[in-house]
Amino acid sequence: MTQPQALILDLDGTLIDTLGDFVAVLGRMLSDLGLPPVTRDFIEHTIGRGSEHLVRTTLAHVGADAALFDRAWALYQQHYAAVNGEHAAIYPGVVEGLERLRALGLPLAVLTNKPGAPARELLRRKGLDGYFAHVFGGDAFARKKPDPLPLIKTCEALGQPPSATWMIGDSRNDAEAAHAAGCPVVLVTYGYNHGEDIRAVAALQHVDRLDEISFLRAERRACHGPEAHGLP
Repeated sequence: MTQPQALILDLDGTLIDTLGDFVAVLGRMLSDLGLPPVTRDFIEHTIGRGSEHLVRTTLAHVGADAALFDRAWALYQQHYAAVNGEHAAIYPGVVEGLERLRALGLPLAVLTNKPGAPARELLRRKGLDGYFAHVFGGDAFARKKPDPLPLIKTCEALGQPPSATWMIGDSRNDAEAAHAAGCPVVLVTYGYNHGEDIRAVAALQHVDRLDEISFLRAERRACHGPEAHGLP
């Protein structure tokens, strides 16, 4: 198994369960527009491709005129800034997993389709911002995941080639982007994958907690030094 020299982590559904935030924000947005609410199940199956996609898909789902997007988007941003993190929780095993990665000395970046400013603020509010060298949102590059461009650019920022940079995510979007970019991918089983079983998506590992990812050679090097076990 190729050992990572750096890692890229998704945010929503991988580090933090933010579904409650989306439910609250979309509920307020739709109420302000005089539109009917959408179900929690609909939101869970829709998130992951960026906030603009979420708002457009929600408007279409309730039968609203697409021309409402600009007003809806402004309301969404306003409410998200107020709610951000209030109904969200760090997944079990995430802090322990990040501590392990920090102990291994591996540089870390967050790459999310959520806009960068609320992503950074969410990490700050949850006390996770100090783990990451970079945080890139969906507005950082010309295209979003599942396009490989954001991963390629994030690898450049981390100073490592894609082949040495693992992507950790919760959805087919993350896996498709990683495969296209040439990054090994690890998928967590607890996030949002549009209602599909993530175990059906090819990955280096599927794990139930972030602290269950195996880095055997890297951990031996950290514990015993570079000469241990004949490792380079």
